[in-house]
Amino acid sequence: MTGGLRMVSDEEADVVVIGSGMGGLAAARTIAQFGGKRVLVLEQHYTLGGMTHEFSRAGRYRFGTGLHYMSASAGPFLGFMTDGRAQLSPLPDEYDALHFPGFDFTVPATRERFRERLKERFPAEADAIDGFFRTTRRAMAGLVARNVVASLPVGLRTAGAPVVERLFPSAFRSLREQVSRCFRDPRLRAVLAARWGLYGTPPASSAFGYHAAVPLTFFMEGTAHPVGGPQELNRVVLEILQRYGVVLRARQRVHEVVVEGGRVAGVDVEDSVTGRRYRVRTDTVVSAAGVRNTYALIGRSHELADLPAERSAVMLFLGLDRSPAEFGLRGENHWFMPDLDEHDSVHRPVGEGTLYVSFASLNNPAARFHTVELLELVDPKVVDQWRGTPGNERPDSYRKFKDELTDRLIARLEERWPGFRETIAFAELATPLSFETYQHSVRGSFYGLAATPQRLRSARAGCRTPVKGLFVAGQDAWGSGVVGALAGGLMAANAVLKPRQLGTMWRAIRSGGTTRDLATPWEGYLRVAGIEVLTPTVRRIRFEPLDGDTMPFSFVAGQYVKVDLPVAVEPIERSYSICSSPGESGFLEIAVKHEPDGLGSGFLHEELEVGPALRVSGPHGGFTWEPGTEEGTADTLLLIAGGVGITPLMSVLLAAADAGHTGRIVLLASFRTEDEVVFGPEITALRARLPGLEVSIFVTEREGRIGPDELRPHAGPTTRVHLCGPAPMMQDLIGRLTELGVPREAIRTEAFVSGRSKETRREKAYAIAVAAAAAGVAQFMIGTVGGAPAFPCGPGQSVLDAANAVGVALPQSCGEGACGTCRVRVLSGAHETDDRGMFSAEELAAGWRLACQTLPTEDLVIGQ
Repeated sequence: MTGGLRMVSDEEADVVVIGSGMGGLAAARTIAQFGGKRVLVLEQHYTLGGMTHEFSRAGRYRFGTGLHYMSASAGPFLGFMTDGRAQLSPLPDEYDALHFPGFDFTVPATRERFRERLKERFPAEADAIDGFFRTTRRAMAGLVARNVVASLPVGLRTAGAPVVERLFPSAFRSLREQVSRCFRDPRLRAVLAARWGLYGTPPASSAFGYHAAVPLTFFMEGTAHPVGGPQELNRVVLEILQRYGVVLRARQRVHEVVVEGGRVAGVDVEDSVTGRRYRVRTDTVVSAAGVRNTYALIGRSHELADLPAERSAVMLFLGLDRSPAEFGLRGENHWFMPDLDEHDSVHRPVGEGTLYVSFASLNNPAARFHTVELLELVDPKVVDQWRGTPGNERPDSYRKFKDELTDRLIARLEERWPGFRETIAFAELATPLSFETYQHSVRGSFYGLAATPQRLRSARAGCRTPVKGLFVAGQDAWGSGVVGALAGGLMAANAVLKPRQLGTMWRAIRSGGTTRDLATPWEGYLRVAGIEVLTPTVRRIRFEPLDGDTMPFSFVAGQYVKVDLPVAVEPIERSYSICSSPGESGFLEIAVKHEPDGLGSGFLHEELEVGPALRVSGPHGGFTWEPGTEEGTADTLLLIAGGVGITPLMSVLLAAADAGHTGRIVLLASFRTEDEVVFGPEITALRARLPGLEVSIFVTEREGRIGPDELRPHAGPTTRVHLCGPAPMMQDLIGRLTELGVPREAIRTEAFVSGRSKETRREKAYAIAVAAAAAGVAQFMIGTVGGAPAFPCGPGQSVLDAANAVGVALPQSCGEGACGTCRVRVLSGAHETDDRGMFSAEELAAGWRLACQTLPTEDLVIGQ
């Protein structure tokens, strides 16, 4: 075995991707989707996503690690990777504020406005400014040409590289040389050379092509921040990858890329959790771990000696107890340059150089608490004395270094915004050692290979390697940043896939990804646009699109949405019926009752304010009614509600009114007290719009519950019933209605899904799994009546999940006990269940259960 590892097992994969940053994930998706390959992604970190990862601190603050802002348009690359689901919140129009000794300059959105502002400030060099922007376009084209040529096979690459440099010499000059060639005014030079921190190499060393590409092209049409934070992009991308069968594993350290006869034969891996060591046999490896790490994995690091060393970074993460807006900040980024000549700033002590400050929480409408992130690019030597020591064993001198540096950086904020220090409730500093640990970069190189002319000229800086079957993705294959890494992943896929597959891939990328399947629920963020108190315990909450335009999805009366509520660092999910009309295209509304000790409803009643965005998915549920669907089969639409169970029925009534429905509709609604009667004014207004509407309101403390006498005038063989309310009430009324001749299939029920019920089910599932393991039981068998074969069910797994896992078709909709669609009859066998009021007492006695709520504790036999 190689590398001193004792392999204990072998696996196979068509393609192995090392690293789960955006470059690795882009390569994994495209190779799986367009090449039909089995792709395995191995990530050394405990979480997937690379620099789109976020971490939490103090139980409230969330911080991004690498993505601070991006182009205002998602662009075709990111649009493709997220299937068009990326939601971006724009930064202020003047998105970058540059602070130099003696003067400030703000960068506006759009190239033309930026150029005009430069001319206003430096009129003597107006012609030179126009010439500079023409040179910028040429340098940008040169960088693209160089990167494309670098992705070609060795013969074409060798022949094409010198041609590119001859055609686009400005791309290969240093940034410092280029601005010196163009301008006389040192202040103008400073403005145009600023923001090199976006790719990490100072002006004296950086290739102008990178500067032309990033601050002077990608950001010129405005900037934005992902709604929900960088992790939202990560979540969407990982979800899509799983759809294409990509296998993703965290905490997997690749020790070696095995090379046999000059080509890839596999990778040797260690599972850092279990210590298991194994080899994955494959003939294709895509490494998104950076060029230096990749060459180390094949024992050829010496071949990179001509590439200059990279800078690392220190990052300070601050959590605030007040909004930065109190200091006049609107979400723009601030760059502090202590010298006009960046050469001088680079040689200042750590903490006193060029400093970038971002205010992510002001640009993320889903952020609940305010955060600030500061970044200074530094020489990794600043932590050399502590390099090699375990993180939990570093001496006090390291802590002192971090504390002093933290104070120095905060002092710079305090100098600019007096009183800022007092708002800081949390502070944590990351050093180059942090990036070595979490990013697994060589000496903490934050942006990968230095963006220098030497890199542009190097045959080793690109997606191709000297080893057949080994390719590089990520920042080192194209350029810096999340989108640059993504482009590098696409270039790696471009090198792996066959020519006939590439046309399909690039057409899909240009189209921006897959169009959303309208049959699947939409997922994304909506803004809280209104909160209205309906009763002492019920609130109506309105959601609107972030852009204030048209809702991104439509729904049918009676459906519900799921809402992620940020009651802790990790949100909780709750389901709420929609009470607004399906005809409203600009908003939707829910009504929520404040439950005693309810975590979700407590947040919505006590903490939610107008303005923030919440993550929503929908529509869900089969408790639906559409005008005209029951014509000729139902004489009466009977709507029965208990308490806040009237919520989905209000949507039904509004849909009927909007459609001009003239048939008979009966609403029977019961409330415990007079104060709890909800939607009174709305129901009164609907009486005028629905000529066939009959309404009876019952206050149970005065009139008792809805019983047979109240049902009898409206119930019969041609009645369709929609019933929603507390489980005991529904169980009782289902039985009453069937006794009065209403067909069971004409009775539709809806129950509210509470987080507490979900937690109870999880607890039951865990207990069942533990008991089965103790008894040596690996699985239960679910027998069926009616032809379908028996299928296995893991201990703790629901009948519905087990059926879906093996392709046994059961009726289903919500999967969480809200809609009652997945009705099955348990004919024999013990189980745990939650009926949610979906059945009458007689039906329960006959064995009817919800498959999504039923957890076997022994073998079962079911029917339908």
